[in-house]
Amino acid sequence: MQLHEGMEAPHFQLPDADMKMFTLSAYRDKKNVVLYFYPKDDTPGCTIEANEFSALEDDFAALDTLVVGVSRDDCLSHASFRDKHGLAVHLLADTESVVCKKYGVLYDKEVDGQKKVSIKRSTFVIDKQGKLRHINREVHVHGHAEEILKFIKEMK
Repeated sequence: MQLHEGMEAPHFQLPDADMKMFTLSAYRDKKNVVLYFYPKDDTPGCTIEANEFSALEDDFAALDTLVVGVSRDDCLSHASFRDKHGLAVHLLADTESVVCKKYGVLYDKEVDGQKKVSIKRSTFVIDKQGKLRHINREVHVHGHAEEILKFIKEMK
């Protein structure tokens, strides 16, 4: 099933960089959630995106919004990535691709003649009621965090 704006966001639970469980439903009626999917820890584009979201942490917090990044890397990789760059975003480990499949962000990519499954950089804004308010499957890293912040400011 293809996700679209206005739908209930698929529920999930994943471990974060500190191996604590993050449950989306725990933020219902409390916070908006920016859920962004990225291909790999500590790669150039992913580092820029995470740094830009982290730099705006206070702005998002002032709007009752939590920023959460998801990749298929494990908790240890996330902790290393977070600590190396001083990231403020929550990084979740979807090593089995369960949440990636729920949100439809996986695609086949050819690398050196081999087909490989990868994550298509995508962002979902989930409001306090658990509804998908914004879906971007064509993310351009530079300035993306700013665009999402602007969307949340204008969200009613």
